[in-house]
Amino acid sequence: MNFIAIFAAQYLIFIIIILGIAFFLHRPNPEKKEIIIFSLIILPIIFIISQICGALYFNPRPFINNQFIALIPHKPNNGFPSDHTLLSSAVAMVIWQFNKKIGYFLFVLALLVGLARVYVGVHHYIDIFTSLVISVVVVVIIKKSIWSKIKTHLTRNKILDTIK
Repeated sequence: MNFIAIFAAQYLIFIIIILGIAFFLHRPNPEKKEIIIFSLIILPIIFIISQICGALYFNPRPFINNQFIALIPHKPNNGFPSDHTLLSSAVAMVIWQFNKKIGYFLFVLALLVGLARVYVGVHHYIDIFTSLVISVVVVVIIKKSIWSKIKTHLTRNKILDTIK
């Protein structure tokens, strides 16, 4: 069990990123452009919000508080929010915007990353939960507020590009 948890805690993030890249590479060019623009909007926002959260709340890692040795080596710094879970769920949410089925699958994998990081002793559940919430909330807000306007603008540009 420890081997699986260690693998998920350290390396599953790379599988999620690779699956996200594979999804991107197999999309038609106009959709690739949308994915890039969507990512360029939400990823910095997700990162900034996580940095603000980390600055506002310090949550020592479990192995510091409970005086045990974590299953994976880690610096004794702030664990809030979980960067691994944040990046995994951000990738999942980008893909979700364009393909719900694959996005949900990647989100489940991101959740497994987070749970594994709790199991190996480098995060608390609140670190994982906050990372997941940040990714979901940012994507939903962007999707409901400005994404339709941006998409309309992109569509207009496609029409203008074909006329020239």
